[in-house]
Amino acid sequence: MRRLLTVAVLGAAILTAPGAAAAADSQGQQDYADAANAAGVPADVLLAVSYLESRWDTNQGAPSTSGGFGPMHLTDAAAVRARHDGAGDARGDTARPSTVDAPAGDTVPAAQTLDAAAALTGIDKARLRTDARDNIRGGAALLASYQRDLGAPGGAGSDPAAWYGAVARYSGADTADAAGDFADEVYSTLRDGADRVTDDGRHVTLTAHAGVQPQTSWLDRLGLPRPPRGDVECPANLPCEWIPAPYADLGGGDYGNHDLGDRPASQKVRYIVIHDTEEYYDRTVQLVQDPAYVSWNYTIRSADGHVAQHVRTKDVAWHAGNWYVNATSVGIEHEGFAAEGAWYTEAMYRSSAKLVRYLAARLDIPLDRGHIVGHDNVPGTVPSTVKGMHWDPAPYWDWSHYFDLLHAPFRGTGTARTGLVTIDPDYDANRPAFTGCDGTAADPCSSHGASALVLHTAPDANAPLLNDPGLHPDGSASTMALSDHGSRVSAGQTYAVAGLSGDWTAIWYLGQTGWFYNPPAHPTAKWATGLVAVPKPGRTTIPVYGRAYPEAAAYPAGVPYQAITPLQYTFAAGQRYAVSGVVPGEYYRAVSFDGSSPGDRTVVRGQNRYVQVQFGHRFMFVNLDDVWLVPSPRPVA
Repeated sequence: MRRLLTVAVLGAAILTAPGAAAAADSQGQQDYADAANAAGVPADVLLAVSYLESRWDTNQGAPSTSGGFGPMHLTDAAAVRARHDGAGDARGDTARPSTVDAPAGDTVPAAQTLDAAAALTGIDKARLRTDARDNIRGGAALLASYQRDLGAPGGAGSDPAAWYGAVARYSGADTADAAGDFADEVYSTLRDGADRVTDDGRHVTLTAHAGVQPQTSWLDRLGLPRPPRGDVECPANLPCEWIPAPYADLGGGDYGNHDLGDRPASQKVRYIVIHDTEEYYDRTVQLVQDPAYVSWNYTIRSADGHVAQHVRTKDVAWHAGNWYVNATSVGIEHEGFAAEGAWYTEAMYRSSAKLVRYLAARLDIPLDRGHIVGHDNVPGTVPSTVKGMHWDPAPYWDWSHYFDLLHAPFRGTGTARTGLVTIDPDYDANRPAFTGCDGTAADPCSSHGASALVLHTAPDANAPLLNDPGLHPDGSASTMALSDHGSRVSAGQTYAVAGLSGDWTAIWYLGQTGWFYNPPAHPTAKWATGLVAVPKPGRTTIPVYGRAYPEAAAYPAGVPYQAITPLQYTFAAGQRYAVSGVVPGEYYRAVSFDGSSPGDRTVVRGQNRYVQVQFGHRFMFVNLDDVWLVPSPRPVA
């Protein structure tokens, strides 16, 4: 685990005073001990529950993406609200556009555990939201009340193994398998122990209890239903249910809400796309069952990590806004709100990582940021769609922690001389001054850790941001609005180095050089090695694409040619971009409900091959015929 040693503000490191650090360390541990004693809960059980909710972080009193507050994730659903990116073509196929808005309906909020904690403790709800000590007291009181309701043995000195039922109930899950999985993860944490410095500088330790064996029979006392698991594509140790997205004929040549396929036999699945729902879980599941809406393969609930599968991995869901990516990807929605909430629960991270590890092994997908991508990393298909592409899960998704859970941590493989760099800031210490979290573009967001670094036009924190001609066609600079990723990089992404200057590193980005603060004493990135794409000699510029489609000659009679349309970006001679792989030119033809249209449900393949490059915040493609792939060179100092 990383320890928070510094907080970087405008390029300056502010060190924590030794006396203050010692006091914070002592106080963090003591808060859990005091709350456990007052409520009559074993302190280590309380610590393990809190770890699975928040990893003991306070998040400065900001809500999670599903309306939970503080280290104990006390929920108050009114704290966040849906605020969508806007209507878009989730299918992303100009041969059959499908632009729809979400049908009318109310969001379904999470359980109001903050109200219950306030009633049990008499603590004001505002303090339960923002004061870590009171929040822990509220969570401990809730846990103790669940133990009393079960008639189970209580007390601070009671056997931790007897708290399994109360821990399961704390998850808020409405089925026995989901509640049990949450409790199993808590007891796994209890057995393994944990040790970290939280986002507010407190050192908290959970001693390992290697021999603890939870009394799982207490789960039955909760009386939760045990619905059939169904024929889901999920790992055996993950609670999943089958809630199918309908494949229906809507009349008039229209149908929804996904396409039938035969993957991976027909076409390789190359990507897993991480989304957030912008709705609460129940409303999200309701939406995916509407045949006139769009679809995705899985939804994961925030409170307990429960998973619902909607579309088979062999079929093509409409989720990413790019048909080439949809046809070669699996989409996973995570309950949450990219702007209104600032953090995701540990329970959801763990369930998602289990699912992605399973899918990656089954479908032979590399566990790297070229293939496990955010919706905000998917390129627009043609110039007109670039600006409207969605930007979830946004900078508050902790990519570094997520890849630790995937057992694929970001590692340095080179030096400052090897020419590539993998972004990897300390999430807690890295706090860009984003704006727009409340829907007003200029209003500052609360200070919070983030996976993203901001790029400048010069090695100076006061220098302007870069221009993204797709998002700002007037040539203006990008902004610090949370939704504006035109001058931003994300943890795990690898870029070609364009220069070094003191504590600053420059990378090639959207045809420009972008500088980010990367001091050797507290680096925000790791040096890497690999291949870069460079234009072949004689080519002044080469086109960049948002989809890797075959050439016109590849299309059989009756199947309309899908134009290979360059985006509005320029890849010029002298520039270089990190390579994620080489992909074939492919187009999956699917435009009719029954497959009766000429060439339907077939993959058109040509001679074209494309190189996937990390061109900006989003990956893009260049034609292999236009570039050389060479080892990353030494950057210019």
